[in-house]
Amino acid sequence: MTQRFALFLLLPLLLLSTGPSQADDLRATGDLGVVIERASGSLLIVDQSERARIGRVEGLGDLSHASVVFSSDQRFAFVFGRDGGLSKVDILTQSLVKRVVQSGNAIGGAISDDGRLVAVSNYEPGGVRVFDSETLEMVADIPTGSKTIGLVDAPGRRFAFTLWDHGETWIADFSKSQKPEITIVTGIGKNPYDALITGDGRHYIAGLFGEDGLTALDLWETAPKPKRILQGYGRGEEPLPVYKMPHLEGWALAGERFVLPAVGRHELLWVDARSLEEAGRTKTHGQPVFAVARPDGRQVWVNFAHPLNDTLQIVDAPSGEVIHSLKPGPAVLHMEFTPRGHEVWVSVRDAGRVDIYDTRSFEKLGEIDADTPSGIFFTARAHRTGL
Repeated sequence: MTQRFALFLLLPLLLLSTGPSQADDLRATGDLGVVIERASGSLLIVDQSERARIGRVEGLGDLSHASVVFSSDQRFAFVFGRDGGLSKVDILTQSLVKRVVQSGNAIGGAISDDGRLVAVSNYEPGGVRVFDSETLEMVADIPTGSKTIGLVDAPGRRFAFTLWDHGETWIADFSKSQKPEITIVTGIGKNPYDALITGDGRHYIAGLFGEDGLTALDLWETAPKPKRILQGYGRGEEPLPVYKMPHLEGWALAGERFVLPAVGRHELLWVDARSLEEAGRTKTHGQPVFAVARPDGRQVWVNFAHPLNDTLQIVDAPSGEVIHSLKPGPAVLHMEFTPRGHEVWVSVRDAGRVDIYDTRSFEKLGEIDADTPSGIFFTARAHRTGL
């Protein structure tokens, strides 16, 4: 037997002996997510199937109002800190790739539909700054002379955002170059406080703090025009003090209706998805903060502002009725469904843990220790508009 022939016979055995150990070192990103630890400026990396924390990344600055978006391959998390920090985290190597402090006070961000641009919305000095997602080098600075809120990605390599001080919505189109074409829509209303984009990328809706109602734009129109919706939904009633502004990112499509938290009221508002007219209300335990639909749209899970923030209510979407309540503990801040909705993960900040529930039996399946957890974000968000 020649030496070359002997090596030929041995090679398959070598491949078999080394293959499994190499595979054991691999981990896919689709089952992963992150949890914001707001007080310590750190990020927990979690595994959905294992219902476990698998790592932590520290040194991310002020995460008191942090949010996260993911790269198209689901490997990198871009973390937007309140201190103006933009951090790129590798969730596979569990490491901080790069961090830039791009402003004095930031309020969230978005990633373009092609995954190449990351935009940050700023309170101080205002405006929006846009960065290359690979290098975090700034490619565009869009001054507005106002605090910006409601920054979202829109189809066609666009970003939409709204000005608190001026009541305008700007649409920045990067489809042709790194220098955006800006469309300004006036007449949005007084002090818009947050905004959202529907999952199909068509409707951009801003909530108004200075007025009783919301304003919608149809982004399919060449020149979008503001349309007031739910005007005067609290008319004739004395408004309650607002303990915490609701998050319109939690606006959910449940069947043929949207559901959203009413500002300063103990109720949810239901809106016809086609006409954008009011289609019902649901009385709730307290002032809703997030109203999040299970991915199939059958249920809506709701949490509440202080001092009633130890409770979750589950609403049946077809009937609009509360069908179950849970009391996870003090300061329930955020909920995140697994991609197909069989579980929901709930941050309980003041108890220092994340609880995991079965969404059909409402049974508690597990918990994860975390340092003052707030936002929970799973990598499936990488493939959804507006998240």
